[in-house]
Amino acid sequence: MRVVVAGATGFVGRRLCPALTEAGHEVLAMTRRPEEYTGAGEAVPGDVHDASTLGDALRGADAAYYLVHSLGSADFETLDADAARAFGGAAAEEGLQRIVYLGGLGDDSDDLSPHLRSRRQVEELLGSDGVPVTSLRAGIIVGHGGVSWELTRQLVEHLPAMVTPTWVRTRTQPIAVADVVRYLVGVLEVPEAAGRALDIGGPEVLEYLTMMRRLAVIQGRRMLVVPVPLLTPQLSSRWLSLVTDVDTQTGRSLIDSMSNEVIVRDDAIRSLVPFEPMGYDEAVLAALGERAKQARTSS
Repeated sequence: MRVVVAGATGFVGRRLCPALTEAGHEVLAMTRRPEEYTGAGEAVPGDVHDASTLGDALRGADAAYYLVHSLGSADFETLDADAARAFGGAAAEEGLQRIVYLGGLGDDSDDLSPHLRSRRQVEELLGSDGVPVTSLRAGIIVGHGGVSWELTRQLVEHLPAMVTPTWVRTRTQPIAVADVVRYLVGVLEVPEAAGRALDIGGPEVLEYLTMMRRLAVIQGRRMLVVPVPLLTPQLSSRWLSLVTDVDTQTGRSLIDSMSNEVIVRDDAIRSLVPFEPMGYDEAVLAALGERAKQARTSS
């Protein structure tokens, strides 16, 4: 298939493009700066925040992946809604057969954070002009360079003792980035996946605190955690900006979501794209290994 990847240079996109190429697809990597693109596939100019660029970028494609979000902006909900609406409209105009979107887990019946509500809205807007959307909903994605993972890793690395808010007790279902990519590639040509939202996750349901403690053990570190109920999201985000390289706005958006339990409620994806996802410790080792390899290469 001829496939456009919006967000080709991001955390997931730069892994997805070579995986699609290896699977035999023709990849068009959509980027605002095609002259700088060095990844898999052919670079095509396009910007989801500039609707006038989308028709040319999507022309002739069979399907598209949408891996874009604007968490670093205070106005991310509006920006993401406008971008999704424009992308879905352009995809319909160009006759695409499918859009595959990477969204977020979380129960619709829960009081979802602005971040998770925005992910749901993007799902709806991408398909509002009639193109079937396959939405893969994930929680924490474990992999080198992922914002949520880097937040976890840097907290453990920088703070042998930490005062934390109560969200460290919230349950999530972490998944390795390699397994996310495997699911993204796998659903593309599965007819039963069209027009569906599918939960994806690793084999373990863990509290954020457990994730940090197991990471500390893997790295041979000692970690003392003291939860503080009155540490507000605003204070938490400022605290994170002091001890990690996650900016305050992105940190606030993520922390707001950490009060929502994000676990797989429906494992239908396992029959559509059957394989055994790796466990948390294996995913952690893969992420740390990739980080170490990149450090050696750049030194």
